Amino acid sequence: MNRIASAHWSGNLAKGSGSLTTASGVLSATPYSFHSRFEQGAGTNPEELLAAAHAGCFTMALSLILQQAGLTADSLDTKCTISLEKDGEGFAITKSHLELQAKIPNATPEAFEQSVQAAKANCPVSKLYDTEITLEAKLI
Repeated sequence: MNRIASAHWSGNLAKGSGSLTTASGVLSATPYSFHSRFEQGAGTNPEELLAAAHAGCFTMALSLILQQAGLTADSLDTKCTISLEKDGEGFAITKSHLELQAKIPNATPEAFEQSVQAAKANCPVSKLYDTEITLEAKLI
């Protein structure tokens, strides 16, 4: 299985701009720039897309793990924060932080904790990231 996205850029870093497009069409010439990445300009940025990917992947993995344990969530709401920090002359992604609020009928706190830790460790995006991954999970 392969998924495809492409980037286009014109100009220098500070004043240039670009667009991102995915084969599915979900992103179609979606703008990104220095301002949307390092300031608060309009458009998306790579870190925002990485956060969406990690939140989505973790949540789907948790759904599978719960299913295998005989549980079905009423809702799983995950927020991911990707941290981009100065690193020498450049920048590095230093952390991915997941925050989960889950409504899972009949889940014990122990089963919940075991499931979220397994999802954190085993979702494909977690395995891709070479950075610290932290998690706050709340069963409500």
